[in-house]
Amino acid sequence: MRKRVAYIVTGILCFLLGVFLVSGIVYFFPNEIVKTITEKNVNITDTGIAESVLKIKDAVVVIEAYRNNELISSGTGFVYDTDEENAFIMTNHHVIESADRIKITYSDDSETYAGVVGSDEYADIAVLKVEKSSTLSVAILGKSEELRVGDTVFTIGSPMGIDYRGTVTRGILSGKDRLVSVSISGNSADWIMNVMQTDAAINPGNSGGPLCNINGEVIGINSLKIVKDTVEGIGFAIPIEDAVNYANDIREKGSISRPYIGVSMLNATSVMQLNNVGINLDRNLTEGVVIVDVENDSPAAKAGIVKGDVITKVAEHKVSDIAEFRYRLYSYSPDETIELIIIRNGKEESIKIKLGKN
Repeated sequence: MRKRVAYIVTGILCFLLGVFLVSGIVYFFPNEIVKTITEKNVNITDTGIAESVLKIKDAVVVIEAYRNNELISSGTGFVYDTDEENAFIMTNHHVIESADRIKITYSDDSETYAGVVGSDEYADIAVLKVEKSSTLSVAILGKSEELRVGDTVFTIGSPMGIDYRGTVTRGILSGKDRLVSVSISGNSADWIMNVMQTDAAINPGNSGGPLCNINGEVIGINSLKIVKDTVEGIGFAIPIEDAVNYANDIREKGSISRPYIGVSMLNATSVMQLNNVGINLDRNLTEGVVIVDVENDSPAAKAGIVKGDVITKVAEHKVSDIAEFRYRLYSYSPDETIELIIIRNGKEESIKIKLGKN
């Protein structure tokens, strides 16, 4: 009986001593406890995206554009489709614009030369053709519409030229359906692109390369980046669904058919330029597209549009400048009839116009 009591007392004393020691350690050495727990958590590792990169890397190519035997630009592309004899590479229009010779370098350093099937400056999509036997792999295309903001994405390309080919950068999908104004034919914005936004690093030379989901499937084509000292981590990509539609048109028709109305335009805010062509607007009118000239026998002329008219809407869509007007207009096909809302002599009017083919 005495032994049993002794054991119980000893157990209680040991328990109390243990509690006292632990309390003392936590009180006098709290950082060591936190450090130990943190270090243990660090052992939980992220295996990365190496397997996904392997799925796409051999389909990605370096594109070097030459004119008169001089290198004028370089970028990235990827093999996205094949037929019995040829393989087709998708890239950006601006990567191969003005080139008379296009060199392709694969991931194993083998080289070939590509022909241009066609390209479109507004879509910023170009399709190139090489011999099927020269290629290593074909990219798997995914669906951008299935991605959610916050999902992991990565790019692979050749930033700053061929020396850095195969560079992989990782980030998240930061936004979808971003309408970004860009300049196609001058210094001012004259077109709008519907793109996805990512914080994965995109640098010169990444243009035309694939933006991939975590499974290594292509869900976009890197197209442009906001480059400002005050902006970091904002890159853009054309959704793969749009890019494939553009590419199919290019392969089937050689180009993308866009509607045409036959006018010259200026923004309502371009007051000095409007004055130079004899157009004086109401000072309260600060949005819209001003008609400066109308081609004879054009769709616009047949619809009754005249110099000085201000287009403020395409169907139900408000347009504030040329970029928005083109974006809305080019969502229609040639031969369609649409409604334009204009302001003429201070009064709003509706005009029906049958679109021509550019």
